[in-house]
Amino acid sequence: MSLTHYLCVTCGAQYEASAAPPSSCRICADDRQYIGPGGQRWTTLETVNAQHRNILELVAPDLYALYSTPHFGINQRAHLLLRPEGNILWDCISNLDASTRSLVQALGGISAIALSHPHYFSTLIEWARAFDAPVFVNEKDAGWLTRTGPEVLTWNGRENLGSDVTLIECGGHFPGASVLHWNKGGGMLLSGDTIQVAPNRSSVSFMYSYPNMIPLPKRDVEGIRDAVAPFEYDAIYGAFGLYIRSDAKKSMEASVNRYLEVFEAEAPIIST
Repeated sequence: MSLTHYLCVTCGAQYEASAAPPSSCRICADDRQYIGPGGQRWTTLETVNAQHRNILELVAPDLYALYSTPHFGINQRAHLLLRPEGNILWDCISNLDASTRSLVQALGGISAIALSHPHYFSTLIEWARAFDAPVFVNEKDAGWLTRTGPEVLTWNGRENLGSDVTLIECGGHFPGASVLHWNKGGGMLLSGDTIQVAPNRSSVSFMYSYPNMIPLPKRDVEGIRDAVAPFEYDAIYGAFGLYIRSDAKKSMEASVNRYLEVFEAEAPIIST
């Protein structure tokens, strides 16, 4: 019997090998995500390879963004940190082909992979095995893994990946939603969408569900604020090509204060 690792077309998550596709994608069936308007659809990595190409874009010194064209799934970006201690891949994209493997190897390969939250789990086992790298997943979100293996390591709270990189558990979007702090230059946060950079590139937001527009409660916003407060950073790199390149900590603080003011505001009086 032939077994296939099916990928969800809507979110790009790859599932354990099976003879037939799962009945539905449990990541997309969750109220943070959605089943596509055409219903549940499946594909394979081989098909994605044939229809998409990856771009590696230098977005800052020693920092590359990786993304697919035309876009696939959620259309997030992964980021590759080039470090003397070993390169780190922050988040994953579903498409992994021979060209990408060759280009990443030419940049020094990958010594570790870390994920911000389940929406970007994608083909993480394929990436881990292609580069012989461990995958760090917050233990609060490990139950969302659609494919796993001995490469997956769990952590909580904070986790140091060398002398200059720290994973920070923030919660909010998912219980284990995290960001990565890189102590390089003035410091930077790679935020996935645990902290979402806004199109104005000078503010951020925080949501339980972005596609379904469900906000987070006050306590979760405060929790994210408190988790990153001890760290110095001048830039924030989000998951969709939106970056705050200077004064990012001030932008974060101002955005949190603006967000919390909404909770303190009195309800408008509606006349009848």
